[in-house]
Amino acid sequence: MDFDQVLEEIGEFGPYQKTNYLLICLPVMFAAANSLSYVFTAGTPAYRCLVPECDSVQGDSQNYELHPNWLVNATPGSRDSNGFFTPESCYRYQANKTFTINTGTTCPKELFPGSIKERCFQWVFDQNEHTIVQEWNLTCKENAWKLAFVGTMHFAGLVVGTALSGYMADRFGRKLIFVICIIFMAATGVAQGLSWNYKSFLIFAFLNAVGTSGVYPLAFIIGVEMVGPRKREMSSIVLNYFYAVGEAMVGLCAWFFHDWQLLQYVLSIPPLFFIAYYWMVPESVRWLIARNEKEQAKEIIRKAAQVNGKELSVILLANFESTEVENQKKNNCQDHPKQNCGKGCEHKKTDKHEIWLAVKEVFRSKILTLRYVLLLYIWAINAVVYYGLSLNSTSLSGNKYLNFALVCLIEIPGYTLAWISLNKFGRRLSLSGSMLLCAITCVLGGYITQGTTWATVCLFLVGKLGITSSFAVIYAYTAEMMPTIIRSGGVGVMSTFARFGAMLAPFVPILGNYYEALPLLLFGASSLSAGLLALLLPETFRKKLPDTVLEAKQLGKRKPQAELSTKADIH
Repeated sequence: MDFDQVLEEIGEFGPYQKTNYLLICLPVMFAAANSLSYVFTAGTPAYRCLVPECDSVQGDSQNYELHPNWLVNATPGSRDSNGFFTPESCYRYQANKTFTINTGTTCPKELFPGSIKERCFQWVFDQNEHTIVQEWNLTCKENAWKLAFVGTMHFAGLVVGTALSGYMADRFGRKLIFVICIIFMAATGVAQGLSWNYKSFLIFAFLNAVGTSGVYPLAFIIGVEMVGPRKREMSSIVLNYFYAVGEAMVGLCAWFFHDWQLLQYVLSIPPLFFIAYYWMVPESVRWLIARNEKEQAKEIIRKAAQVNGKELSVILLANFESTEVENQKKNNCQDHPKQNCGKGCEHKKTDKHEIWLAVKEVFRSKILTLRYVLLLYIWAINAVVYYGLSLNSTSLSGNKYLNFALVCLIEIPGYTLAWISLNKFGRRLSLSGSMLLCAITCVLGGYITQGTTWATVCLFLVGKLGITSSFAVIYAYTAEMMPTIIRSGGVGVMSTFARFGAMLAPFVPILGNYYEALPLLLFGASSLSAGLLALLLPETFRKKLPDTVLEAKQLGKRKPQAELSTKADIH
């Protein structure tokens, strides 16, 4: 059965699809927020050593000033280009215990003769930000790895969750696993806020990432599978708008709620209400057809046609009809699995293995194996460059919360560029062009490092726009190259592999210690290689979504449609 033809009858993107599409977009915002909440909950607030000889004169220990005028006398540090003094966080000058401070003076330089450094074990924190650093005293260099390890655990959870949710969705259905991921994400997010120590926080951060990782990919798959060929790029791009808004929401909420626990609750409690989606959002009709669940698929299509104001043809309805004999055989097979039920039961028995059979067929095909290897490489490069540029964005001066939100929102023009190019140039050229744009701007930005701040910032933003566009395209492109039976799992595997690439991103900026331009040059070179390799992939623009492995093989080949349909039916 060609579901694209069904969509032509009921409407490619009618009121029924629009309503359900909006519903699946809302959890994506909270998935994006939960994916980045650790940036602020495990962030390092500004702090300095407590200097009792000087701070005690302020009275209330909870309101010690973070940057008093006398700080330059009491602690080592450095001044920036604007003359602002930044003290070292864990060292102060040794005080002369016999020195008497005159009335009217505050911590004169003579109180710290010789400027002898000593380690401190009490601190004054920025009162406008409370994170796990204050909660569990994770200060100084010896604890820096613990804060970084929160991010490592997060990415580890994404790796596990992305692969697991993709397979489970292909096996048990898109909607069920989608709802489970949302609720699991919300519950573990709340648990993070209730963490009683660092280890429990790590465990819940890992579990939260497992749940979070399945929300966006499954929302994407459900969205792509419910619309017609001319609306697929729209369904994939608009979903990313919601994701970008969710990312920006983290920065704005962290700016408003200065406590890490409040931030966790604000981002995690609302998604609990999405449990209602189990009764509100329909299952993917494509998945139901692939699983031969014709009756359930027919009911959803009837409802969609009714809401869209369309009337279904007799021929279309006949395709969904199952004879009483077939239904009886299936029921007998379920009730008596050891009984010889004939062909109806044989199909039921093979249902559990059809996913693995499809995977084996993919590996037996040189064309598909090469194609998916190229996609794996392109996905990994996208992740390395995307997260690498995001890490470098912290160098932008100003309010860190506002900057974070703006850097996230700049992705919306990137997604818009992807939308326009997907419609005008197709998938292959859009992917290749986006990565080449990023490559050019990264290489240019690598050589413009001094005296041209505005040029560096502009090139950085254009590079981020390019790689954002590429990321949006690769999701739609990959889904359109995967057969229905393994589409969720296939996109999940690609996304999982990308997470491994993302783990490398934090180490790339270290290369700047050897050669300042090397990180950006590396981003540019890798983007260039991926952009050129993308030209080897087949075009899928406005092509029928492949339901079988055979149809996936035929992508990019010029075959008569009748011949292709016949082969697909035989398969």
